[in-house]
Amino acid sequence: MADIERLETWIKYKNGLCSDCMGSCCSMPVEVRLPDLVRMGVVDEFELEEPVKNIAKRLEKQRVIQHFNFKHGIFTLARRANGDCQYLDQHTRLCTIYERRPNTCRNHPKIGPKPGFCAYTRNPKAARPVQPVKLSG
Repeated sequence: MADIERLETWIKYKNGLCSDCMGSCCSMPVEVRLPDLVRMGVVDEFELEEPVKNIAKRLEKQRVIQHFNFKHGIFTLARRANGDCQYLDQHTRLCTIYERRPNTCRNHPKIGPKPGFCAYTRNPKAARPVQPVKLSG
């Protein structure tokens, strides 16, 4: 089992790992930019004409973001009390905005704390493919 805080426990990423993972990466802080927030549907394109500080204040008040770094224009998405991303379904452990997810998520694990590796932890509730049974006869 991988520990998000201990990069040496992460495994080399390969296609298919996400299908039965607990979504461990969804417990890491997610930094986003304005285009991500527009894609996610939490900022309207017309709103982009406003000062970014005003947008950040609204998103903080609505608990969409936890922090805004004005100098770099980076927003950190708010998380649940247990550290999970607010867009992670707690039962299926799948992203509820997958098609609209931010670039940080789209690029993981190619880009991240340990590029090419992920904090894979098997989800015991994940459906496993059924293996064909050989009948002797």
